[in-house]
Amino acid sequence: MKRARFGPWLAIVLGTLYFLVPLIGTFEFSLRMRRGVYSFDAYRVVLGDPQFQATFLYSSVLALATIVVGVLLVVPTAYWIRLRLPKLRPVVEFVTLLPLVIPAIVLVFGYLRIYNSSSLLPLTGSERGTDLLLTFGYVTLSLPYMYRAVDTGLGAIDVRTLTEAAESLGARWPSILFRVIFPNVRVAVLSGAFLTFAIVIGEFTLASLLDRPAFGPYLQLIGANRAYEPSALAIIAFAVTWACMGLLQVIGRGARGAMAGAH
Repeated sequence: MKRARFGPWLAIVLGTLYFLVPLIGTFEFSLRMRRGVYSFDAYRVVLGDPQFQATFLYSSVLALATIVVGVLLVVPTAYWIRLRLPKLRPVVEFVTLLPLVIPAIVLVFGYLRIYNSSSLLPLTGSERGTDLLLTFGYVTLSLPYMYRAVDTGLGAIDVRTLTEAAESLGARWPSILFRVIFPNVRVAVLSGAFLTFAIVIGEFTLASLLDRPAFGPYLQLIGANRAYEPSALAIIAFAVTWACMGLLQVIGRGARGAMAGAH
């Protein structure tokens, strides 16, 4: 019995140390910018850098645009596949997995070939066009994660019964989708949204080759030319990730509480 109980606890302790020791080491190193004493100078330098603020804001705006486009594309598609076209589900799943197989550099060179300034759609000829192209690229890269999250959420509810009940009350398709289905998969959509946000914030290849002032190229630039600031950026990124996870838990509990109260 004691050995049986000792094994799981040992695995938990080793797993915790595996994640915490590098994190603590990174945090400790980020405090060594001032020789001989610990300080938050690296964090002040990073947070006070206008380039950090500009690139993070730019990537955050593109992340929000990517999330909106991704939700509008994935939620109706996954819902309709679940409701009316279940035989096409394997095909759609295969298509959504392609971004995991096709490297981002192949995708961006395809964009540059098709949408260059001499093509019928010269999106790379202007900043707004390039931003639009970059957003579509991010939607493509985040498609596997957004679709899996939404499809899992739809699998946890009775889509057909909810749809038939809404139709019997006279609801039309837009109302069914956004007032009946969407609230029931809100947590799943948020999961996909946070994954999308993380992908966009850290993405380097598309933003670099399309020459846009995104956060990913800024991280690479700082990592190549500074000593302590990259560690501070890593801790900041980790804190943002955990803040998003905490927000997801809070919203998820609120959604479950509201559904329980409705029942």
